[in-house]
Amino acid sequence: NGAICIQPCSPSFHGETSFVCEDRKWQMLSDACASLDVQSLFQVRMLLCTLACAFNFLRRQTLLPCASSLEQREMGCQADFSCIIPDILSSPAIPGNIADIVELLKKISLLLSENVTRGKMQSYSRIANHILNSSIISNWAFVKDRSAGSILLDSVNLFAGKLLLRNGSESIQEPFIATKGYSIHRNTSGKSFDFSMEFNSTGNITGHVVIPEEELLRLPRASKAISVAFPTLGAILETNQPHPAFVNGMVLSVSLPEELQNILLTFEKLNKLEQVGAQCVGWHSAERRWDPGACEVRAHNVTAVVCACAHRRRTYRSFSILMAPGVPRSSVLGYITRVGLGLSILSLLLCLAIEAVVWQHVTKTEITYMRHFCLVNIAASLLVADVLFILAAVVHNTALNYQLCVAATFFLHFFYLSLFFWMFTLGLLILYGLLLIFFKITRSVFLAAAFSIGYGCPLVISVLTVAITEPKNGYLRSGACWLNWYETKALLAFVVPALSIIVINLIVVVVVVVKTGRSSVGEGCKSQDLSSMIRVSKNVALLTPLLGLTWGFGLATIIDSRSLAFHIVFALLNAFQGFFILLFGTLLDRK
Repeated sequence: NGAICIQPCSPSFHGETSFVCEDRKWQMLSDACASLDVQSLFQVRMLLCTLACAFNFLRRQTLLPCASSLEQREMGCQADFSCIIPDILSSPAIPGNIADIVELLKKISLLLSENVTRGKMQSYSRIANHILNSSIISNWAFVKDRSAGSILLDSVNLFAGKLLLRNGSESIQEPFIATKGYSIHRNTSGKSFDFSMEFNSTGNITGHVVIPEEELLRLPRASKAISVAFPTLGAILETNQPHPAFVNGMVLSVSLPEELQNILLTFEKLNKLEQVGAQCVGWHSAERRWDPGACEVRAHNVTAVVCACAHRRRTYRSFSILMAPGVPRSSVLGYITRVGLGLSILSLLLCLAIEAVVWQHVTKTEITYMRHFCLVNIAASLLVADVLFILAAVVHNTALNYQLCVAATFFLHFFYLSLFFWMFTLGLLILYGLLLIFFKITRSVFLAAAFSIGYGCPLVISVLTVAITEPKNGYLRSGACWLNWYETKALLAFVVPALSIIVINLIVVVVVVVKTGRSSVGEGCKSQDLSSMIRVSKNVALLTPLLGLTWGFGLATIIDSRSLAFHIVFALLNAFQGFFILLFGTLLDRK
């Protein structure tokens, strides 16, 4: 497993193909076999340009040599490199040729982007369109350079940004890449770019870019705005992402003057079958990844998403929307969550009310005081966490603002951690009552230790998490007001403490079962065995919700995140935890 095998290409191609051994089978890793010779194509282009210069040189009888692109331009060398297009379009769009064409476009952008005329942009777009065709997108997965999609995006943005506008506007359209440009100035009443492009054989997809009027007022002089739309590039860029979220709209690139820093973009969703969550993102050119910190959602419905994005010439020039496919979305899950949380909140309120009424009667001894004190704090923490869970969902769905989402996530993280640490405190208290019978602790010592564990530890973890990850825009995850996982692993600040406490409390339950399940020496009758089994079962039923063992089923949803059954069981167990606490912690307490 993991072994690499490299095979040469067939005689008509140059390069090599790499395979990796997985599950005793060879799987293709990369395919660099190519039929194009980009270096010679590029040299032919330069030679033609030089010959044109020489011809002009002889015709004008001047003594200046054609040494630079600037001199070529001054002498009328305006070739649009259309001479290499037939060779490229006739070549198969296999992974090796795709890599070579990306390299060719990169060289053209770096060396031949002076005075990008309509003819040059048309030739450039035709070459790019050949490798962006929806029918060959799957071939990109085997391109050896995994950053080829990002290189292509940067190259197109650089070249298109130099486009010269005729009569104040320009529009160049190919099936899978479109470029539009407008002259803009401070008196322009808001400028917009509209794109409607083919995504696949089944239909089109639209995109819309708006430069707000208040942004245009920043312009000190007349300038230009260029926008490029890619309906299929998102599928290429997502193959290199560390998380399963995929692009659910076209990629829109914008080239603006430095004074303009905020734009509005509307993306039509590719997947409109269900109302799934969406996140506006910008492509970070230097880090080559989608960054949620570049944009925020302004509006969101079943068919489209409106994003407000920050345009930065050096980092953020391309934008899109993401959605995560992994977690199954079902109306059953939503129904269970809403009903369960509603019942849980009412149950917890009733639990706290009952505890307040009978407090004097059930806390006459130190051990019962400590037990009910833990129970009250568990109920209070879960109550606040459930309310914040609903508020966080409302904040995210209505896209109120990013800071409010951060605040909701912080308090949600804190109170869910408090829930677990108070359940941990209760577990320690049970061990104390079982194992340390002759060791007594005072009420003041218990309260100090319990508050330090129950609220002190969660506060430290929550503050450190937001302080470390938020400055890098890595605190929130894509599609929800909750901790990030794929970029910064901030979710570990919840998962690690929670799982550790679940394991410890599971050990506590095992100790309780062993201690309470023992029959008296010499007693082996069936009635004794039955009584012991009933006692053990009752203890397990009582302790499972109070010690948070139901959360352990979350491991099943991690192992198989696509299983709807696992998610339903997890939702049932935990959405109704408040009800279980009321039932087993309060109503079934004989006192």
